[in-house]
Amino acid sequence: MEQGSDHESNGDPRDWGPFLSAHRGRLRRMVALRLDPRLNGRVDPSDIIQEAFLEALARLPEYERQPAPMPPFLWLRFLTLQRLQLVHRKELGTQARDAARVVSIHGGPYLAASSAALAARLLGRDTRASDAAIRAERTLRLREALDGMDPIDQEVLVLRHFEQLGNGECARVLGLSESAANKRYVRALRRLKVILTALPGGAKELWP
Repeated sequence: MEQGSDHESNGDPRDWGPFLSAHRGRLRRMVALRLDPRLNGRVDPSDIIQEAFLEALARLPEYERQPAPMPPFLWLRFLTLQRLQLVHRKELGTQARDAARVVSIHGGPYLAASSAALAARLLGRDTRASDAAIRAERTLRLREALDGMDPIDQEVLVLRHFEQLGNGECARVLGLSESAANKRYVRALRRLKVILTALPGGAKELWP
């Protein structure tokens, strides 16, 4: 569902208040997937999102003067991702490059979700979570398999399933045509199902 493309602002910042609040949950999912685990407890995702909100309100006139602006939600997501990258550099310094995978999108660096974060969410409904040994093995093997996927394919899965972006939004983020983004998604989904099926115990409980 492409919630971001439905909103039209009349230029009054007060009109954006409800819009910003409505998308807070989507942005929290995006930040959670990309925030380095070393920053848990040190950095509050809500602070990152709030700073992005304030920047969006300050830059609203500039945004609305653009002849073909990015859809409002994707613009807000972009500002939030920029804030997150700044936090990584500030808090981790030279170690920031290890915070998560950085892939090239539109010819520039893009902070992608880590395989650790993705594996944790894919295994979140694992009914064998009480068996620490089995869970550890499944997590390790899943992370190794995810790291072997094409970075863009992995990002397509993250955007579609965990950030809940529609195909059009996903295509815009990745700089692809909608048909190319959908083909990437179908291919990545097939690959993921193969990966999950190969895990000890299979994939029936984790992926319908």
